[in-house]
Amino acid sequence: MGTIAAFSARVSQNAAARYAVVLLAAALAILVRWALNPVLGDYLPYVTLFPAVAFTSWCCGVAPSVLLLAIGLLGVRYWFIPPTHSLFIPDVPQFIGMLTFASGAVVIIAIGEFVRRDSAALHKAQGELEKLVQRRTSELNSANHSLGELTARLLHLQDEERRRIARELHDSVGQTLAALSMNLASVSAEIERLKKTAGTIADSAALVNDVSTDIRTISYLLHPPLLDEAGLAALTWYVQGFSERSKISVDLDVPKDFARLPRDVETAIFRVIQECLTNIHRHSQSPTANVRIRSTAQEVRIEVEDKGKGIPLEKRREILSSGAPGVGLRGMRERLRQLGGGLEINSNGNGKGASITAHLPMTVSSQAEPAPSTSAAAASAEA
Repeated sequence: MGTIAAFSARVSQNAAARYAVVLLAAALAILVRWALNPVLGDYLPYVTLFPAVAFTSWCCGVAPSVLLLAIGLLGVRYWFIPPTHSLFIPDVPQFIGMLTFASGAVVIIAIGEFVRRDSAALHKAQGELEKLVQRRTSELNSANHSLGELTARLLHLQDEERRRIARELHDSVGQTLAALSMNLASVSAEIERLKKTAGTIADSAALVNDVSTDIRTISYLLHPPLLDEAGLAALTWYVQGFSERSKISVDLDVPKDFARLPRDVETAIFRVIQECLTNIHRHSQSPTANVRIRSTAQEVRIEVEDKGKGIPLEKRREILSSGAPGVGLRGMRERLRQLGGGLEINSNGNGKGASITAHLPMTVSSQAEPAPSTSAAAASAEA
C-alpha cells in the first residue's frame, strides 16, 4: 500500500503521466479480456475492467478514471458484446448490463478518489514528519557537539584554576606561615627561661611547620609547579611522595629521553596516573603498582597495573555500559577523549589485579597549549 501511495503521489504531479497510465491500463484490460475470450465467450465482458477502474481511480484521479471507463465501455461494446465490431447501442439486456457496470464503476471511482486523497494527505504528513525528525536529529547532534566543547572548556578551566590556587597557596599562605614560624622561633629564644611557655611555643612552632608542609603538599598535589617547568619529570616526585604516604611500592618506568609534550597532554598524563594510583590505594589493597609510559611516532601509551583484588564482574559491566561509574574514571575518559585518546580497563576480578591503559595521539588538536621551553621554565623559576 505504501508503494502504491508513493506511486500515486508521483503520478499525480504530472498530468501527461496520469493519462498515459490510463491508456495503458485500458489497453491492458481489453487485451486480457480478449485473451480470456475463448474461455468466457460472451459472459463477463467487464471482468477485467473493474481492476483497471479501481487502480486508476486510486492512482490517477477522477477525470482520468472517467476516460478509462469510456474507453473500456467502447472497447467492450466493439469486441465482446454482440453484435461485435459495432458501436451501435446493443439490445436491452446488454444495455442494462452496460449501465450497471457504469454505475458500479462510478461508485468505485468515488471510493478510489476518497482513498487517493486520504493517502496523499497521509503521504504528505509522513514527509513532513520525516523532515521534522531530520531537523530534530540535526539539532540534537549540534547540542551534543556543543556539550562536548563545553566539557572540554570546563576541564581546561579546572586545570587553570588548580594552577592558580596552587600558586596562591605557595606564594601567599606559605610565605606568611614562614614569617610566623620565624617570629615564634624568636619569641621562643627570648623566653627560654620560662620552660613551660617555651615548650608550648615550641609545640606551636612544630604545628605551624606541619601546617606549612601540608599546605605545600596540597599545593603540589593540586598542580605541581614542576609539571610546568620540567614536564613529566614531576611524576618522579609525585610517585615518591605517594609511596611514602600510602606504603605502596610503585615502579615508575619513563624513558630518560622522553621529550616534552603540549601542556594539556602532559597535564592529562599526570592526572590519569594520579587518579589510577589513588584508586589503587582506595580499592585494590595491592602492595605494589607499576606505571609505564611508552611513546611511538603515532601515540603515547600509559599503563598502570596493580596486584590487588581486581574489579568485580558487575562493576566492570557497569563501567562498560555507562562509560564510568564514578567521577574519577569519567573525568579521565572525558579528558582523554577531548585530546583524541581513549581508556581501556582490564581485570578478571579473581584477585589477580587490574590494569588501566590510556593512549593519546602524538598530534593533538590546536586547543592544546605547547609546553614551555626550557628557557621559559628557567625564567619562571627565577621569577
